[in-house]
Amino acid sequence: MKLRKSEEPLPGRAVALILVLCVSGMRAETARYSVPEEAERGSFVANIAKDLGLTGEELLARQARLVPEGEKQYLELNQHTGDLVVREQMDREELCGQSEPCLVRFEVLLESPLQSFRAEVRLTDINDNSPVFLNKEIILKIPESAVPGTRFLLESAHDPDVGNNSLQHYSISSNEYFHVNTQRRNDGGRYAELVLDRALDREQQAEVAFSITAVDGGSPPRSGTASIRVVVLDINDNIPQFTQTLYKVSVMENSPQDTLVVIVSASDLDAGTNGEIVYSIFQNSEENLQTFTINPETGQIRLKKPLDYEEKKTYEIDVQATDGGGLSTHCKVEVQVKDVNDNAPEVVITSLTSTLSEAAPPNTVVALFNVRDRDSGDNGRTTCELSGEQPFRITLLAADAYALVTSETLDREQVEEYNVTVRARDEGSPALSAWKTLFVRLLDVNDNAPTFTQAVYTMVMSENEPAGRSLGRLSATDPDAGENARVRYALVPPPTGTLVAASFVSVDAESGTVRSLRPLDYEKVSAFEVTVRAADGGSPPLSAHAVLRVVVQDENDNAPVLLHPPPDGSTAGELVPRWAEAGYLVAKVVAVDADAGQNAWLSYELAKATEPGLFRVGLHSGEVRTARAVTERDAARQRLIVLVRDRGQPSRSATANLAVALVDNFSDAFHQLGQDPASGQQPQVAEEELLTTYLIASLCCVSSLFLLSILVLMARTLCKCRVRAELPPPSPSCYTDGDLASDVMGVGSTGTLSPAYRYEMCLTGGSGRSLFQFLRPTLPSPHSNAEVGLDKDEEQLRGQNSEPACDREAHAASTATPPFSPQDWPSGVCVHA
Repeated sequence: MKLRKSEEPLPGRAVALILVLCVSGMRAETARYSVPEEAERGSFVANIAKDLGLTGEELLARQARLVPEGEKQYLELNQHTGDLVVREQMDREELCGQSEPCLVRFEVLLESPLQSFRAEVRLTDINDNSPVFLNKEIILKIPESAVPGTRFLLESAHDPDVGNNSLQHYSISSNEYFHVNTQRRNDGGRYAELVLDRALDREQQAEVAFSITAVDGGSPPRSGTASIRVVVLDINDNIPQFTQTLYKVSVMENSPQDTLVVIVSASDLDAGTNGEIVYSIFQNSEENLQTFTINPETGQIRLKKPLDYEEKKTYEIDVQATDGGGLSTHCKVEVQVKDVNDNAPEVVITSLTSTLSEAAPPNTVVALFNVRDRDSGDNGRTTCELSGEQPFRITLLAADAYALVTSETLDREQVEEYNVTVRARDEGSPALSAWKTLFVRLLDVNDNAPTFTQAVYTMVMSENEPAGRSLGRLSATDPDAGENARVRYALVPPPTGTLVAASFVSVDAESGTVRSLRPLDYEKVSAFEVTVRAADGGSPPLSAHAVLRVVVQDENDNAPVLLHPPPDGSTAGELVPRWAEAGYLVAKVVAVDADAGQNAWLSYELAKATEPGLFRVGLHSGEVRTARAVTERDAARQRLIVLVRDRGQPSRSATANLAVALVDNFSDAFHQLGQDPASGQQPQVAEEELLTTYLIASLCCVSSLFLLSILVLMARTLCKCRVRAELPPPSPSCYTDGDLASDVMGVGSTGTLSPAYRYEMCLTGGSGRSLFQFLRPTLPSPHSNAEVGLDKDEEQLRGQNSEPACDREAHAASTATPPFSPQDWPSGVCVHA
């Protein structure tokens, strides 16, 4: 809706009226000002800031500017003061001609937020033009028979000013025959009629001369003058008469040249040359002479050029009919120009935001534009619409002012730019239309976080791989643009107290390449996980996370480790009876490998043996078994080397040494285990001599201690006869399996026999060889009390006899433990079970 308020012109200043219209968060205002034409450059028109309620600082901050309706800028805005001043002198007659009012339209645009204020400046006319006659001398031919009161049409003067400054009246110089009357046309123009006051007499005065003056209404008034010469003609009895004094016709605009407008007709009752009529267009308007032409004989009025309804809608033509005697008459022809829909609408962009943030809310103003159609009526009524489906719509601000606004939220990632086509169409028949394409590019907003291509990345690095090797590349994409789409990668610091896996790898911030920072040991770290963050360069930045799992690929960097036999360089001893059949379990080699996978898959093989065909090793179990039955021909001492190998590339291995004794009975175990089948006879003799030396020295010590013990015992017996019976019997020199292990090779601890078995061995001082004569488990026996409980006589006898008491015990045991007989035992050795 448009509100109007009448203007009140004031000298030296403009009167403004601000009209407010709020549409879609934008305010469009219409203001009217006035300024005299021909105002000097810099002349003050109005204070825009005051009328809008803004300060000069606000105008400057909001980048206020003027957008003219036409191509030329006649006004300018001082952004510091808010004054609207004249930029270039304006001639009202040049801009608007005779049209009234003469308006210079423009818009005031403000940014942040975008606002449009419509305004117009009316150019008030000043009397800067004088009336001008087209011909400086006007010749009239009047017959002497003309009666007083006869009116004669005079050529009109032209004054381009309007209103009171235009031509107001005519006057003639003093004469005795004529006076002048000023008449007014329908369009407001004024013309002169010469009125005859007294009869003319050609014989007295053949010509009458005087001047005519056209005066306007300006202050001071301006005038124009022409001379009139009246030629008095001889009597011509009849004046031509038009069939109509007023002809009204209508012509379609854009009619081609030479189109027939109308035919005027006049008749004269005279005969001869006095009855011949000539038609002419009276020179009352230069424009009429340029637009129309008349056939002087037929009276046909035709177009000299096409008519334009938008330039002029009505023409008044004065046609004169003159007979051969010089008598003339006049008629009027009114030509109404009919509008044709020959002007397509015009879309004029007054403001355009070519770049728009994708975060702009709905109803954000994108562009302001006007639609103009120079036609009238239905031909000048227009409608606007958008072509295609786009997130924009058109909002009507005023009669011909529109705003292009957003209709929904925008997303640059879906559509980055729009070509918005505005179509304006009139309601003429046929309808004409025009298109205007607006290019709108969306500015990116950081509204999308980076997205990893995978939620979990799994990479593999080799064990002991040197630092700096590339393990792979992370990839995250961001649909935003510019810095908002620049993705940088970083490791997320782990929680306090957890494995510092971030020290194992690094991530290149730009490329996302993952590199190792140091070699890793698979046996300590087989795999680890870190969290990777991808952040964009927006403000504030958005980020996403992914899990990076690094699997350490095992390398064969660990050799197998033996658990049994112990890896201390010693040789494990095992006993195998000669009656053992094929498949007899000799020993089990146990080994482990700290590697993983096939690097830890172990296989066992017999690398070396005294008799390779006698034993075999389980490929995967490590069990050493007899490959066939043991025979008498097999050497009593066997030495085996078992190779333990993993399946790595290259493979690693370890060896186990086993000493196996083939015994007929377990009493030979000690002797056979102490000999090396691979050694010669000389080393064996040396070892036996050394052992004999040690035994002799030991025998001397034991004999001395034994004699000392006997003396002490006899002394105690003599002194304490009463308690002699209560004294415990002397125990033989017995060695348990633990004691034996300290002097000779341990059988129970390193062999294949169960540790539940316990062995006892007694040695006498006089034995020449340390051999097992009998071996059996220590089990409870009903004879144990009888063997232990000896009477006093036996104790005395044992004390006096040089043979140890264990011989007698062995003799007693031989009677209860076949098949061994006492004569098989060597002197001084006994074994208790």
